[in-house]
Amino acid sequence: MGPSSAANGVGTPKQVFFFDIDNCLYPKSARVQDLMSNLIDRYFAAHLNLSWDDAVRLHKEYYQNYGLAIEGLVRHHQIDPLEYNAKVDDALPLEGIIKPNQQLKDLLADIDRNKVRLWLLTNAYVNHAKRVVRLLEVENMFEGVTYCDYSSIPLVCKPHPDMYRKAMKEAGVDRVEDCFFVDDSYINCQKAQEMGWTVAHLVEEGSPLPKTQASRYQIRNLEELRAIFPQFFKSTQKE
Repeated sequence: MGPSSAANGVGTPKQVFFFDIDNCLYPKSARVQDLMSNLIDRYFAAHLNLSWDDAVRLHKEYYQNYGLAIEGLVRHHQIDPLEYNAKVDDALPLEGIIKPNQQLKDLLADIDRNKVRLWLLTNAYVNHAKRVVRLLEVENMFEGVTYCDYSSIPLVCKPHPDMYRKAMKEAGVDRVEDCFFVDDSYINCQKAQEMGWTVAHLVEEGSPLPKTQASRYQIRNLEELRAIFPQFFKSTQKE
């Protein structure tokens, strides 16, 4: 996986389908988010000398305000984001948790690359992003990944409009009308739709449905993408 060398080539599909990674390519039932939240809370408590309750509260506050806990740490506490990444994302025991999913592989393999290109869009750092798709055995299904660059200040992440613009630039797509996106985050989907992207909000089965949809499309599992975007799937394209 890597940036497409043919992003601007003749005959390259102009439309791009952006996929979130965490809690999207694998289910929430894997509990990766719970493990990550615990590591983040531990980091807040240890590095900011906070009680556990204060660490949990501040973590939640930064996540709600900035979309990513680390952005609050960098803004207000001069934390080294790469050290944070080593203690949190890179410390997750993913090898025992995330496993290949044949249904996911089949879904991605059925997408017609003559019609649309696949690109990853995540708020994680590149190490975590590549690690997850490698464990899922789908790294070769995507042409590239746009990630939150922890080595760059200021940090740019979803749902900030600059993150979606960054993704478009890196994926080589010029028009918002040519951008399709699936994510499990309500606000990430909401902001992408405001940008003009065509968005599917993944609300996993068993999770409560939002009172107001985040975007035009709302799905319970990735398989529903076949019905929403039949033009992109080889098995559902009209003869």
